[in-house]
Amino acid sequence: MRVGRVGHTSKVALLGARQTDVLPDRVSVQWLIKGLGAGGAEQLLLSTVRSADRDRFRFLVAHVFDHKDQLVAPLLAEGVTVTSLGARRTLDPRWVLALRRHIRRATPDLIHVHSPLVAAVTRLIVRTIRHRPPVVTTEHNTWAAYGRLTRLANHLTFRLDDAHLAVSEGVRRSMPPAFRDITEVIVHGVELDSIAAQRTEREKVRLELGIGPEQIVICTVANLRWHKGYPDLMAAAKMVIDNGCDVVFLAVGQGPLEAEIRSRHQELGLGQQFRLLGYRADAIRVLAGSDIFVLASLEEGYPIALMEALAIGLPVVATAVGGVPDAVRNGVEGFVVDRADPRGLAEALIVLAKSQELRSSMASAAEARARQFDISRAVRRTTEIYEALLS
Repeated sequence: MRVGRVGHTSKVALLGARQTDVLPDRVSVQWLIKGLGAGGAEQLLLSTVRSADRDRFRFLVAHVFDHKDQLVAPLLAEGVTVTSLGARRTLDPRWVLALRRHIRRATPDLIHVHSPLVAAVTRLIVRTIRHRPPVVTTEHNTWAAYGRLTRLANHLTFRLDDAHLAVSEGVRRSMPPAFRDITEVIVHGVELDSIAAQRTEREKVRLELGIGPEQIVICTVANLRWHKGYPDLMAAAKMVIDNGCDVVFLAVGQGPLEAEIRSRHQELGLGQQFRLLGYRADAIRVLAGSDIFVLASLEEGYPIALMEALAIGLPVVATAVGGVPDAVRNGVEGFVVDRADPRGLAEALIVLAKSQELRSSMASAAEARARQFDISRAVRRTTEIYEALLS
């Protein structure tokens, strides 16, 4: 795990020395997030719960969007209290009032926000209530990926936090200069053992999907959103297929651009060689049945799907955005290409598709590289920050 520096003005640094204060036996931590769909930030909450000291911390989750709920059941199964704020869209003001009522009723010891616009609202809300818990915010994506209103709200309220975290050095660099020195980088992780255990699913998954033993499966796990670069990925896939490679592309993900992406898929005539699988609760099993992982993103923080692909043992072809170049060494675990460069993606994929030896060596390197992404390291540092703020 790479941890960035904390500036001398950091409240965490100032409070960290005061460890003699009496703390409650069990700390209630309120996580706030926009939705509980199948995204990386959402999955991170579930992995954190499974790795944290549950005798010390009690976790509550509140999410703004009621319809984004794929991870509600898994969180409930882990004993987490989940509350929906009932919104269907960001500009519905009722979720703001619902959030204030929820915080007053739940009275958490600490609030940790995982969405920039929700963070801006939360910072203001906690200053209107008598019980004011410390607020921690994690930036999961580069600031360029945020909408204009979100960037402005985040900028105006940023210093009201008690601690600021970023998931990669690339995310920290994307922030306004005044905020970088008071932000710590915590590279999050995945549950390595449970992912590795699914490698045995390879043949079963390929049989279920009707994929031949000699076909090369190239998989992406990315929701259907603009910053995931699907037009570039499909253009690259067309080049790879036209080159004569016996490949099948599998795309796991859902999102607001589904109709547009399916239309483009049809225009390119990709057919069954590029399959849009939609949401899959077993996305890691699909990775286990694959030979190469690809990510064509235009903006990223530190993609959880990339960590999962390395942990399952896949060579990677990905764009040089966010934390990707930190995770994948070009020519070692895979190839890192320029963003918005379909030809560069295609050329790297063709090289890998045509060389079993190269895929094998990069797969071994990927497994070794994944050891740095053990979620327990990130959880340990994050909970140290919780303790420091509460002391």
